[in-house]
Order: sequence, then C-alpha cells, then structure tokens
Amino acid sequence: MQRIGFVVNPIAGMGGRVGLKGTDGKVEEARERGAEPRAPDRAREALASIAERALDLEVLTYGDPMGASLVREARVDPVVVGRPESDRTGAEDTRAAVRAFLSYRPDGDGSGTSDSDESGADAGGVDLVVFVGGDGTAADVAETVAAEGGETPILGVPAGVKIYSSVFAVRPDAVGRIVADHERVEAREVNDVDEDSYREGEVHTELKAVVDVPVADEVQASKQLGGGSVEALAAGVAEDARSDLGATYVLGPGSTVGEIKRELGFEGSPLGVDVWRDGEVLVRDGGAAEIEAALGDRNVIVVSPIGGQGFVFGRGNQQLSPAVISRSEVAVVASKPKLDTIGELRVDTGDPDLDERLRGWRKVRVGRFEHRLVRVA
Repeated sequence: MQRIGFVVNPIAGMGGRVGLKGTDGKVEEARERGAEPRAPDRAREALASIAERALDLEVLTYGDPMGASLVREARVDPVVVGRPESDRTGAEDTRAAVRAFLSYRPDGDGSGTSDSDESGADAGGVDLVVFVGGDGTAADVAETVAAEGGETPILGVPAGVKIYSSVFAVRPDAVGRIVADHERVEAREVNDVDEDSYREGEVHTELKAVVDVPVADEVQASKQLGGGSVEALAAGVAEDARSDLGATYVLGPGSTVGEIKRELGFEGSPLGVDVWRDGEVLVRDGGAAEIEAALGDRNVIVVSPIGGQGFVFGRGNQQLSPAVISRSEVAVVASKPKLDTIGELRVDTGDPDLDERLRGWRKVRVGRFEHRLVRVA
C-alpha cells in the first residue's frame, strides 16, 4: 500500500484572476477585489484523478480548510493528522502539516498518530507529499522535508499564479496518473519569485530547495527566462492589429508580447495583461473582470508560451479567465528559439471543457509572416 500526504494551501492563486500576480501579502486586497478561492477546485480535480484509479492508497491529510473535507468529497476516508489553528491559514500551517505527515506512525487499530513508534513494525511517514499551491507553497513543503532530514518526494498540484518550480503536475487531472504510474524519482528545483519585484515588472527568482519528484511526462519543466529576437514578429502582429479596425486586442504578459505593445506605441505592463483597440489602450494591467468588460464584438488574445514549459494559458496569466478566452480568438506568438525548446504547447485554464476545445494543432506565429504548426496537448 502506498501512503501519501495531501495538503491544500486554500489561499493559493487568489491574486491571479484579479491582476495581483501573486497572493503573498495580498490576501485581503485580493478578497476586496472580489477574488474567489482557486485552490479547492484544483484540489478536487486532483483528488478525482486519484480516486478514479482505485489505487491501494492510504491518504493522510490536514483539517479544514487544508484538505479533510475535500478528500472525503472524493469518497476517500483520510487519516487527519492535525488541523490549523484558524481558517486564516499561513505558511506555518503548511509546514506543520508536512511535519505531521513525515512523523506519522500508524496505530494498531489503523487510526494513526503522528507520535513516534519505536516498535519498528512500520517505517511510518509517507511515500509522497502531494500539495496544492504555488511556488511559495512548494518552498514551504520542500524546506520542511529538508529540515526533517528526509528524502520524501513531493508533487505539486498547480494552483498558484506563477509556477516557476519544476515540481508540479502539468494539470490537476494528471496527478492520479503520476501517483499511479511513476516508478522512480529525480532531483528537481524549487524556485520562488519576489512578488513585489514581480509586480513592478522584474523577475528575480531564488532557488529555495532541491527535492525529489516523481519522473513522469506530465511533470512540468522549470521556466526559462531567455528568448530570441522578436522584432520582426512584433512588427508583423502590430501591423495586422492596426489594420484590424474595431477589433479588441487582449495582450498577455511576457517579453515577446511586450515588444508587440511597444510596436503599437505604448509601454505595456510587462507581467500583466493590457487591452488595446484602434490605437487606444483601454485597460492597463487589468484583472479578469476589467478585461471582460472591455471586450467588443471581435476580440483577439495575443499570448506567448512560457519557455521550457509551453503553457499558453494557466501560468502567470490567470487574468485571461475562461470567460475572456471563450469570447476571443487566440493568437499564439513565439520566437523560433523559444519554440524549438518547447516541443508542444499546454493549456490549464481551470475549465476542462475549454482546455479540450483549445487542444489540437495550432498555428504559432514565429516571424513577420511565418507560422509553424504546433500541437496543443
């Protein structure tokens, strides 16, 4: 029997839809902007993918809102090893949950306890820690594993805004397959971003830990920050946009689309979403509600995949909500060097039906006139 620990950071990703580019220190502001918790739904998808595999599995979890009810919803009877002191959870609650997973020893009646057992009848602990959150949560989990002197592997369910670390499943519904099918682990990096700098348009990553992660095709790679020359590409897109009278252009984050914004005559928010129509900037660094309100009869989203990962939607651009995407055409742009490192594109909008509609072969613009066909997985 495999034993996993499952913990949810319930506030992870709340800042994404409302344009805050992260939730660290911004939970109350996110709530004031109308943000809804994202992590519970991501947890439900992951747990459903685990439950449908009918694995010989024991699930340890933490009290609500960090997992217990969500695990039970998936018709899995968990061992609850502790609970947070209040509903307003923080990093220390995540760390406490992981410590409880690692120190767990089963009782003779199977109910379990996190006290040490010197009998040696069961090695205790867990075989894998599955967490729901973003890079900050990944750092909390990985650092706790390291501090406890263990080598327990971890696997993230992506619910944060940025997801720079290479310890996450590509989508929540991949978690069950990874848990069931992986045969070995490998060392992967946990990186976190200074969110204050990130909101100012600068990306400063810090290596937080190196931890074992299951080896599987559906574990995402780390982000690459490099790029290539995109001047001709940007000029071509901008030329088309200027002649496309009446169309509303929703311009995503990143350096490639940033060059398009400059070609259109304005300095956009480098890590935010801007809306442009007929020479006018309608929204700067907008949240999902502002973007949707600015849409017109015909809308075009311009996005560039994340280097190394290939995500078009769902990483760093949650402002592009399913409602916005569904009302828009999607134009994917990328430099040739970036596209060469990706292989295939990925989507993780939070809406499985929309993800399915977006999959298939898609033209990606790589030059002023040149396109390539790339598969969206």
